[in-house]
Amino acid sequence: MTEYVDTHTHAYDEAFAGCEDEVVARGVAAGVTVQLQADVDSRERERMFALVERHPGVLRPMLGLYPGSVDRDWRREIDALQAWRSRGPVAVGEIGLDYHYGTEFREEQKEAFRVQLELAAAWDLPVNIHLRDATEDFFAILQDCRHLHLRGNLHAFSGSAETFDRLQRLGGDWYVGIGGVLTFKKASLAETVKRIPLERILLETDAPYLTPTPHRGERNESAYIPLIAAFLARQKGVSVEEVAAVTTANAQRLFAL
Repeated sequence: MTEYVDTHTHAYDEAFAGCEDEVVARGVAAGVTVQLQADVDSRERERMFALVERHPGVLRPMLGLYPGSVDRDWRREIDALQAWRSRGPVAVGEIGLDYHYGTEFREEQKEAFRVQLELAAAWDLPVNIHLRDATEDFFAILQDCRHLHLRGNLHAFSGSAETFDRLQRLGGDWYVGIGGVLTFKKASLAETVKRIPLERILLETDAPYLTPTPHRGERNESAYIPLIAAFLARQKGVSVEEVAAVTTANAQRLFAL
């Protein structure tokens, strides 16, 4: 069976309440044998790790403070991560910058992002980055942090080929996470991926969000990864088997799976 890695999902999200185990099992049945759980904040962390413990080897946790959860108390949230370090996180994430809903905590987001990049370097883990409407601040911080020799990925990538090239010029080991947006009818990403080497691409769902066609409007889940892979294969002019093999190898290498 063709095997995939979903490099960013939230199977513990309240949208799956009562059916989390079935959702995980459907993913495995579809060939998605590893599903990385992105952390958000302390309010959801217990639930995430409880689900991970029920599915050892399939679910792998990340650890981090999501930019949308950053407020004036952000430092306490980051300090709380240390207590979970021994629970096997494969990345510091999802972390980053998001000004889409406002810039009230812009400076706090930037500082929290920088501190977590330093944490990832200290823990020798990759970073899983959420970026929305904050491109210039993002690149300025990464430029300042080049000495940390970071590695990671931009999750839910929907940027341009130029943004991808800019990321690569920073040095380090950087990938982009491609998900359901790729399948959207008017998404420019469908053309952009033609210019991104398959060796720099990871597959993801961001479930329960960003559901691929033909299931838009429904709740997303890891079982839909093969739909994304098939669309990507058509855009790249390669087989689905090649997409699965290369993106899985990419994920295994980046996250030490």
